[in-house]
Amino acid sequence: MIPGLVIVNPNMPATHLITAAACRRSARLFNLLAVGTTLLSISLFSLGQMMPDRKLAFLPMAMSLPPIMIWLAASIFVYASIAHHPDARVRHYNKWAGYRYYGLVGFMTIFANDLAHLPGGWWVVWGLFFLALVPWSLWDIWRAGKEQWRDLQVELTVHGQMAAPDYEKRR
Repeated sequence: MIPGLVIVNPNMPATHLITAAACRRSARLFNLLAVGTTLLSISLFSLGQMMPDRKLAFLPMAMSLPPIMIWLAASIFVYASIAHHPDARVRHYNKWAGYRYYGLVGFMTIFANDLAHLPGGWWVVWGLFFLALVPWSLWDIWRAGKEQWRDLQVELTVHGQMAAPDYEKRR
């Protein structure tokens, strides 16, 4: 049994309201965080490149990779939490944001070192990462903001039985 819920009369179903604003926020969340971590990583790489000491040539990459790796790990939880949202449009935005981000990170994991040997070095890698992710993600964020979202009423169930919040125990 879920803590905080009690079984009630099946003739009176318990519902939970998911607001339109919550649906819009969920549809945008993965893209917003992916763009944010990408911009943070590129900024840290730029900061590392501006440091005059060439004895620390690894510093720009050492500074720029942790946000990408942390978001890669955290994004799995964000993706999974939105993957079963009751609104199909929220799931659609989440699915395509995941395809885009995970595909790009996988591609860069395989080819980044080879691309870094091109003229321009690691700037080419970060430029490709930016161009492949940020404009498309911003477009999805904008589209999700323009959609007409509606409030959803979701029935709560516990192992096939209806459930409602336990308000009497909180008094």
